[in-house]
Amino acid sequence: MKHLAIALATSTLLALPAAAQDVRISVGSYNLNNLPFPVAQGLGFYADEGLDVTVDNFASGGSKTLQALVAGSTDIAVGFYDHTIQMQAQNKHVVGFVQLARNSGLVLAGGPDTTFDPARPDTIKGAKVGITSPGSSSDFFIRYYLKQHGMTADDIAIIGVGSGSAAVAALEQGKIDLLVNYDPAATFVQEKGVGRILIDARSDEGAKAVYGGIYPTSVLYATQDFIDDNPETVQKVTNATVRALHWMRTHSPEEIVATLPPEFISGDAATYTKAVANAKAIFSQDGLFVAGDVETPLAVLKTFNDSVARAEIDLGQTYTNRFVEAVPAETSN
Repeated sequence: MKHLAIALATSTLLALPAAAQDVRISVGSYNLNNLPFPVAQGLGFYADEGLDVTVDNFASGGSKTLQALVAGSTDIAVGFYDHTIQMQAQNKHVVGFVQLARNSGLVLAGGPDTTFDPARPDTIKGAKVGITSPGSSSDFFIRYYLKQHGMTADDIAIIGVGSGSAAVAALEQGKIDLLVNYDPAATFVQEKGVGRILIDARSDEGAKAVYGGIYPTSVLYATQDFIDDNPETVQKVTNATVRALHWMRTHSPEEIVATLPPEFISGDAATYTKAVANAKAIFSQDGLFVAGDVETPLAVLKTFNDSVARAEIDLGQTYTNRFVEAVPAETSN
């Protein structure tokens, strides 16, 4: 009987499911460039990989997420690719391993009384321009625009207003004259009659007009040390995220919105769904980085970021396709 009891106890232990693996993921904001991440979360794809994901949302912008990553308070960040370039210029090795958004998704919108006319760039002088947060890609957008037209940040007032409904409210209430932001804010501005889009970089043509090329934005990135120490965890996160990218390609905006955690949806669901439809073109089809495209953020940063301009940047060290290329075929279907 003793041996039987031991055998039963052993079989019971063997039958217990393995404990989920903890991983901390921080997201810079709930703008739609980051959408594949909450889709994967909402569909349970991370749980399917045996991961227990703790999510921290820094709604003020991606620069806070980057700080959390470098400080070691998070394992993986959902943020923008250009931050990996900035970090290399500071001798810190941060590496993108899944591309979520292959294009900018940014717009510059103005209120109904704006005096800024893109045909006359100097009419932006004196404007209060809202961005998500200092050091964010929306910040880079406006600084690059100014530089391209012979101006500097001293010619305007740059104000952090966050993203989504908060950003739209800042424009509607007259706290800012112009807004540089992403969907859903871009769609909200139009649909709610708050203002109009003056510069649109959501399409490939728009991005080329603004930046001179395709500008990859949202990625999953981590420090090189975390990747080296936790390759299995990184692979599992990659498997789930690439699976979400493939799922999004074959499902409608309505179906996509239905997967999202409530806290991700800004404003009313109908307008938010229109925003998803407007943003669908920016998402990566497969999660892979394209060597030619990552040249664009480097060229942009060099124009106004002195530390990047002075550094010898090796773009090959800012991203890896190793994990996406190892995603099992059945995982991405």
